Amino acid sequence: MPGSIALERRGDVALLRLDNPPVNGLSFAMRAALGERMVEVLADDSVAAVVVCGAGRMFCGGADIREFSAPPPPGAAHLPAILDDVEASPKPVVAAIHGVAAGGGMELALACHMRLAAPGTRLGLPEVTLGILPGAGGTQRMPRLIGVEAALDVIVGGKLHPVEKAVALGFADERVEGDLEETAVARARDLAASGAPLRRASQLTEHLEAARGRPEIFDEFRKKMAKRARGFDAPYACVDCVETALTLPYPEALKNERTVFQRLRASDQSAAQRHAFFAEREVAKIPDVPKDTPARPVASAAVVGCGTMGGGIAMSLANAGLPVTVLESSQEALDRGLATVRKNYAATVSKGRLSQAEMDARLARITPTLDYADLGAADIAVEAVFEEMPLKKEVFARLDRVCKPDAVLATNTSTLDVDAIAAATSRPEQVVGTHFFSPANVMRLMENVRGAHTSPETIATVMKLSKTLGKIGVLVGVCDGFVGNRMLYAYRRQADFLLEEGALPPQIDRVVYDFGMPMGPYQMNDLTGLDVSWRVRKAQAATRPAHLRYSPIADRVCEMGRYGQKTGAGWYRYEPGSRTPIPDPVIDQLIAGVSAELGIERRAVSDDEIVPRLFYPLVNEGAKILDEGLALRASDIDVIWMHGYGFPRYRGGPMFWADLVGLRTIYDTMSRLHDEHGEWLEPAPLLKRLADQGKGFADWAK
Repeated sequence: MPGSIALERRGDVALLRLDNPPVNGLSFAMRAALGERMVEVLADDSVAAVVVCGAGRMFCGGADIREFSAPPPPGAAHLPAILDDVEASPKPVVAAIHGVAAGGGMELALACHMRLAAPGTRLGLPEVTLGILPGAGGTQRMPRLIGVEAALDVIVGGKLHPVEKAVALGFADERVEGDLEETAVARARDLAASGAPLRRASQLTEHLEAARGRPEIFDEFRKKMAKRARGFDAPYACVDCVETALTLPYPEALKNERTVFQRLRASDQSAAQRHAFFAEREVAKIPDVPKDTPARPVASAAVVGCGTMGGGIAMSLANAGLPVTVLESSQEALDRGLATVRKNYAATVSKGRLSQAEMDARLARITPTLDYADLGAADIAVEAVFEEMPLKKEVFARLDRVCKPDAVLATNTSTLDVDAIAAATSRPEQVVGTHFFSPANVMRLMENVRGAHTSPETIATVMKLSKTLGKIGVLVGVCDGFVGNRMLYAYRRQADFLLEEGALPPQIDRVVYDFGMPMGPYQMNDLTGLDVSWRVRKAQAATRPAHLRYSPIADRVCEMGRYGQKTGAGWYRYEPGSRTPIPDPVIDQLIAGVSAELGIERRAVSDDEIVPRLFYPLVNEGAKILDEGLALRASDIDVIWMHGYGFPRYRGGPMFWADLVGLRTIYDTMSRLHDEHGEWLEPAPLLKRLADQGKGFADWAK
């Protein structure tokens, strides 16, 4: 029965088949069943050996993550103890692995005496990605099997590895081409017949002895991972636990591993990373676009514009194997854009992440053109021109004339009204926003924007395309800036107001970086280019309410011709060829001058007030977005901010983080800031309702 472990016999070999769809997760019940089955086969004198295998599409995907938040039932089976019993078995136990062996499933395999895997199998210990560590012997058996340095890479990297790499490293013994289970039965029977000592990972010492002469391994690894692991607790805990393999007897090291695992599992970081795991899977669920909604096939694409965004989008499509025609308005612009594409690919080749042959194949999928007529055969056309409504309408009117009747027309606008763009066509139901994030060939987020007339089939098409491109598509509604940038405006607005009040860019950037963002707002602005947002602000100037506070500082910086790194100066200055920001007294003087002009007496801004001042308004804007129905779920906003803006995963996204802080705390602070600084900081009605009810965004349902 599903949710159990079946016992099958192949002569004198017992097969224990994990059967708990969809991933054969090691739930409390499954662990208990495994322990009971092991007792049964060990007591049966007619059983000479055991094979552990999985039903359905995989061996075992690991623990049931949903159980992490619940207390174990009374007398719950203890997985480390069960795996110790598996390893201690006097009868050979062979793991027959297909599909996936991950987390606790991999730890079960490590406790077996031999591991065989089918072609296409992926194996690994991804617990670190959930803010925990392998808590059933993984940090102890893996280094004994494959060596300390390799184990650190596998455990801290958290990736699933192809069977070929697992065999090469030594945590799988053989890749089996033929019948996996029959081969495993034969190997188990041979082990039993040979009478040779069984290979128990916990008793292996060769790799540990080799590492004892190099205690610097661990500090070197911590330094190597420091940038990638910044702010995360679990990677460092993994290294610490692997280190105990050298410093503690195995039973004590195993006990320590379990203690650390339980501490991490109970932490806010693990809760946040588990939330992120489920949130990324939830975004695909759209109530009025069921899974069986037909998506239009996308076998070819077109991109209008070959600038930074257009070139990156073309690369994303070509990387996914799609032929793409790229259109520009002039040969010069086309040549410049394609040169940048080649340069980007060449840089990836130089780093060893792409072969020259694959680079050539991807470039061959990109066809340049200056003629709109060449876009006629594309299944989807993505517009990536300047953020100017008249230009975008002109492009869409032309696409509407030349593209085949069933083609999807997509806009990469980051702020503009998708419905107004769709109105320039005769097919508004096939118009949709596909907001890629820069650099488009790297960033995983696609903010897919549903217009008033966008059909379910069009939505299904772009959501499926997101997956094809290896991206996470999140469906949002139409408003100024959609979800991500609308919240960004609230955050950036307050940062600029803090400059007027007494802060300077390096202080704000440092505090935001320490909070966990990849960089502060001013370093980020210099990287992306100040002129992009300036163009948007100038377009909005005529409709900007006069009574609302507006900071002119960013405009003044642009008026000086300082557009960021590309001009060698923005909020900071840059040495030729360098991306290192250097604080510039010219900017300090400009800011002080604006403060004086506005009659604002500058004061000392403390570090402690920067995070609430920037991030609470960001959350507040998210609450408005939810209330207006522009995002389906609070967790969708979290996914957008983690993947589009670098919000730290160990905080779970801004809405999850807000729940940890407490909505009452955020509401009370927003109320105070509203009294002090005016209308921009008025608390959102949803924030007030949830705070008054003692609830969080996780409790919200439209």
